[in-house]
Amino acid sequence: MSSPSPALAPLESRPVPTTGPIETFKYDNSIVRAFAIATVIWGVVGMSAGLLIAIQLFFPDANLNLQFITFGRIRPVHTNAVIFAFVGNGMFMGIYYSLQRLCKARLFSDALSWFHFWGWQAIIVSAAITLPLGFTTSKEYAELEWPIKIAIAVVWVAFTVNLIGTILKRRERHMYVAIWFYLATALTVAVLHITNSMTMPAGWFKSYSMYAGVQDALVQWWYGHNAVAFFLTTPYLGMMYYYLPKAANRPVFSYRLSIIHFWALIFVYIWAGPHHLLYTALPDWAQSLGMVFSVMLVAPSWGGMLNGLLTLRGAWDKVRQDPMLKFMVVAVTAYGMATLEGPTLAVKSVNALSHYTDWTIAHVHTGALGWNGFLTFSVLYWLFPRLYNTKLWSVKLANYHFWIGLLGMMFYVIPMYMAGVTEGLMWKQFNKDGFLQYPNFLEIVVHVLPMYRLRAIGGVLYLTGVVLMVINLYRTAKSGVFEPETEAQAAALTKTAPADEGHHPWGHRWLEAKPLTFTVLAVLAILIGGLVEIVPMYLIKENVPTISSVKPYSPLEVLGRDIYIREGCLACHSQMVRPFRSETERYGEYSKAGEFVFDHPFLWGSKRIGPDLHRVGGKYPDAWHYNHMDDPRSMSPGSIMPRYSWLLTQKLDTTSLPARLKALRRVGVPYPDGYENGPAQKDLTAQSAKIVENLKIGSITAQPDREIIAVIAYLQRLGTDIKAAPATPVVKQTAAK
Repeated sequence: MSSPSPALAPLESRPVPTTGPIETFKYDNSIVRAFAIATVIWGVVGMSAGLLIAIQLFFPDANLNLQFITFGRIRPVHTNAVIFAFVGNGMFMGIYYSLQRLCKARLFSDALSWFHFWGWQAIIVSAAITLPLGFTTSKEYAELEWPIKIAIAVVWVAFTVNLIGTILKRRERHMYVAIWFYLATALTVAVLHITNSMTMPAGWFKSYSMYAGVQDALVQWWYGHNAVAFFLTTPYLGMMYYYLPKAANRPVFSYRLSIIHFWALIFVYIWAGPHHLLYTALPDWAQSLGMVFSVMLVAPSWGGMLNGLLTLRGAWDKVRQDPMLKFMVVAVTAYGMATLEGPTLAVKSVNALSHYTDWTIAHVHTGALGWNGFLTFSVLYWLFPRLYNTKLWSVKLANYHFWIGLLGMMFYVIPMYMAGVTEGLMWKQFNKDGFLQYPNFLEIVVHVLPMYRLRAIGGVLYLTGVVLMVINLYRTAKSGVFEPETEAQAAALTKTAPADEGHHPWGHRWLEAKPLTFTVLAVLAILIGGLVEIVPMYLIKENVPTISSVKPYSPLEVLGRDIYIREGCLACHSQMVRPFRSETERYGEYSKAGEFVFDHPFLWGSKRIGPDLHRVGGKYPDAWHYNHMDDPRSMSPGSIMPRYSWLLTQKLDTTSLPARLKALRRVGVPYPDGYENGPAQKDLTAQSAKIVENLKIGSITAQPDREIIAVIAYLQRLGTDIKAAPATPVVKQTAAK
């Protein structure tokens, strides 16, 4: 198992074969440098946005009462900037450098390379503009609206063509293990993105998901979980398999283990998405399937981690001296920790405690800060001296970055683990008389505020380390001379080369020489799980039982729901009462699948910073909601919810209503033909007038054409389609975060 294989030795160290004519060619370093610089810049931007929202969780006035930088609007800026801008550019940087050298060929097309680079940066800039403006689909990690989604697909196709084209023109017969992971990334992300992005436009920056309720939730978390798998994991595993052996100057520990790691990972991972929806309205069979495959993920994930760490056997002196290897070791270890914890959290009994709490936040950031962050830093420290033909400007400064970053990560994740367990236990605690020990949700929030402050300190430390890296890389670049192209030599690949000596002609080494066959098999491996889970949700009606009393939202409620989405309210509030006594006592009747059949998109949420809102309709008078949105602390002293006072003054845009109702009808909501052309406006006016009259009871004079009226209409509708069980009276103080 542990014997080195020629397939896993650093390729540049192999002698140039003499069996054919030697060709001279040049590697393109310019595109690698461009992605490297973008990685650094967007890393600072994304992490700064994360620090801003972390501060807002204990100091809500940090948004300066500006609607464009509230927690709900900036959170997707942070996640998109870190995932797609920082990690995405880092991934392309690492792939384009290693792919050329593994294939012994220049990239397929310089034009495609630069179209890919500038197209990706344009997408990121468009996200940074549209998300603060409130243009969002609300689907986690897929918030960008449909024109940008199309642009993503086009740019991703350019990347995939460049990747596969380079592989096809390679001079190295066998595809090294890193290339397997690069191929799986390119193909699977395309399938995930296109499937989850099926929307019906209702304007240039508004659309509705083609899927509704339970089906939308399943497709979203099939995408969301596997975006983590195939955007944040597989390309970085490919980078680990290249850069770790190169830096240590040792072959990968086990060739056979790398084969098992790859095929088991891509086949099993795709099934695990439903573990994000345990104890929700998703059918039990889908939940159980997701849980089983999630537990199975431990084996291939730890196989990859061990393959990485055991590669360093005998090289630990070098690890102590080389900051790049220090970062890499922590990254691989964090990968192992996160991939053990993930399946653990997918076990139903554990998930009952952890879901919707900060435990999930801690888990995600163990991977993001440790695995993706530290591995990206490692590759940057390795690449810059080679791109500029010099030495790293300061090894000492890189070591400072390592220890400050590691300390920052600990200050981040440990308080979040404490907060998560605290939240989960306090939500479920009953006293000796059988009543909720902490019926006031705000009381629980106050308990975790010290942990939120510690998290912000961790963010400051981690970002400080990144700033030190920026200084170090800049000074490294200034001390050297950039080499736009690197000349190399290799023999041309012959089509009639014999099978490798000692390898079965139909074994994996044979498959590595057949990139198209390899690609087809990889696609089949990732499609099976998605088809088995998603198709029955549409073909078998029993998966989503209908409820006759559930009706489509009124025109005013549609606009109110869209404002709720615009403001990012689902970042703090779930809309899913799970079938636990603690939740039915706190919120009311548990949620049913049939209640969401007209929800495009679903809004179940993934974190409760505030209470669940699925049964909030009718619990409070309209005046309470009005005052609460204007100043949450006036209704719930100590609340950390930001003010939404602009909703009281901004006029409700009703001009878009016909297009929105028409789009909803096209995706299956049964509005009558022509309803949007007249009757809808009359219904909207009548419902608005009724709410204005209700507000007068609370001594509030409001204009009927303000956004707050639509938001109140939507909130008062939630959970009222079926008769809800009475909630504990003291819950009236819990609608603040």
